[in-house]
Amino acid sequence: MSRPTSPTCPCGFGTPYGDCCGRWRAEGPHAPTAELLMRSRFTAFARGDAPYLQATWHPLHRPARLNLGDSPRFTRLEIVATRGGGMLDTAGTVHFRAHYTDGTTPGVLEENSSFVREGGRWLYVAAIG
Repeated sequence: MSRPTSPTCPCGFGTPYGDCCGRWRAEGPHAPTAELLMRSRFTAFARGDAPYLQATWHPLHRPARLNLGDSPRFTRLEIVATRGGGMLDTAGTVHFRAHYTDGTTPGVLEENSSFVREGGRWLYVAAIG
């Protein structure tokens, strides 16, 4: 159900946050694919949501603390490619470009991210080569 007063989700789908990545943030279902988890994590970076980022990071690779106070302002996400990471997969990669501004300087973070599904949940593992 659409919430017209809800802001547009930063992930790039153009839908309200509550109908998009916000549903994975709530105590409801988990993101069903690695790409949707990647989009929701980008949104969490854009919104400064460190608890969600920690909760979706694989425990073997999760930092003990995550301070987003000095982070750039993420403005746009481009998904370049995905491999695996579907509803029936147990692993996948997402190649993306996260556009941001740091003060007044624009930039792009490009990364291939590795994901695994454990216990029915997709988790971010790490950036790969």
